[in-house]
Amino acid sequence: MIDLYFWTTPNGFKIPIFLEEAGLPYRPKPVNIGKGEQFDPQFLRYSPNNRIPAIVDDAPADGGPPISVFESGAILQYLGRKTGKFYPAEERARTEVEQWLFWQVGGLGPMAGQNHHFNVYANERIPYAMERYVKETARLYGVLDRRLADREFVAGSYSIADMACYPWIVPYERQSQNLADFPHLKRWFEAIAARPAVKRAYALGDQIDSGALMSDEAKKVLFGQTASPAGK
Repeated sequence: MIDLYFWTTPNGFKIPIFLEEAGLPYRPKPVNIGKGEQFDPQFLRYSPNNRIPAIVDDAPADGGPPISVFESGAILQYLGRKTGKFYPAEERARTEVEQWLFWQVGGLGPMAGQNHHFNVYANERIPYAMERYVKETARLYGVLDRRLADREFVAGSYSIADMACYPWIVPYERQSQNLADFPHLKRWFEAIAARPAVKRAYALGDQIDSGALMSDEAKKVLFGQTASPAGK
């Protein structure tokens, strides 16, 4: 059984998508980041960066004691290795998947995240920042659209690269993007949205009241963090 620590964010949805696709049994453990539950000492044992998602697998493939994993990309790789699904073993195919996984982790996610911050959450409207991240999000959508022009999925076969990218496209309207401008991306997006496992993963999120993310107090918790020296 896998304990899944998550919340209803793009990074949070990546892991239930995999778990549902692979048919792995898991226990959802919501971590309300708007209420500061990511700072709970128990959760920090699993995710020292105080970010979701994280997992604890009590039946790892090596037969040893439970193993915890944080960072969504690392979790997807771990689960792919554990199950042999959606993460090819052949070197060239695996490299193809990893390139696009890290493209999402290092590019699409952070840039779209800044788009969300300055256009949705920030109390101060900063036109330069708003325009900067909307344009960069559009550029990255264009990269993905071109990639999908001659293939069904991001790395050829359906993989953890698709599971990583899809949740960051779901809020495209909030990112001031029009999917009609990216026809190949739109085709891919609609195909993944129709997958039963993806629907089940998002239904899990529907069971959670995440409204606290929009409160002023939640914004202070989410965006007001500073360095915490060792031992504090």
